[in-house]
Amino acid sequence: MTDNQTLPPVTVTLEAGPTGAGSIDDFELFYARRALERFRTLLGRQGLLDLLAAGIEEGNAFLRESARTSDGSFKAGTTVLTTKGLTSGAFLAWMDKAFAGDESALLAAHPEHYVMGTDSIGARVVENIGPHVADFYMGGWGTEALAWAADADELLPESEFPRKMSSNLFLADGTVVGRALIQFGDTADGFTANLTVYFPVTCPDEVLDHHLRHYAVEFRNWITAAAAARA
Repeated sequence: MTDNQTLPPVTVTLEAGPTGAGSIDDFELFYARRALERFRTLLGRQGLLDLLAAGIEEGNAFLRESARTSDGSFKAGTTVLTTKGLTSGAFLAWMDKAFAGDESALLAAHPEHYVMGTDSIGARVVENIGPHVADFYMGGWGTEALAWAADADELLPESEFPRKMSSNLFLADGTVVGRALIQFGDTADGFTANLTVYFPVTCPDEVLDHHLRHYAVEFRNWITAAAAARA
């Protein structure tokens, strides 16, 4: 074999054994989620915050510096999801209820959700922003689109996307490190969700792209949880 030749890829296929549907990847995901939930429960909110304290300090410093060097300028990206079999109203009713006090449902939607709740400052979120763990707040979440969003290129027509919510993302010291604009419009058999996030322009593009992936994971799981609760 010469140096430039490569071995064929190795594949492993499940032929028999477990009952029920699912691939090996499905099994692994189930066990990974179960293990993650066990550690979240054992550690509790404060345990998680203590464990992540150093990472949070570094992540918040990164976002604060990005905001400083961007001088109020942001760049945006949008994840678009389509749903069949559930209306946007039914989903948003479930989401409002979850944000009002069902932290476990909010955390379960993504492996990198660590804290989601409310404290003396406001709606607190501890999660990954790209590779960085961040501890930030969302101001006005669940309200009509804020004035800053009115002229955004990503703002969709009122007639097509009548449900809009937006928020500034800010640190405990008040530094605005991002923005979110989520919009929902019903279709003949479900709804479409346009999920836009804004980050300081000096943030690396991978930070933005990872959050678009983050959106896809968490909202898919929230939507399926809402559907399961309705059933």
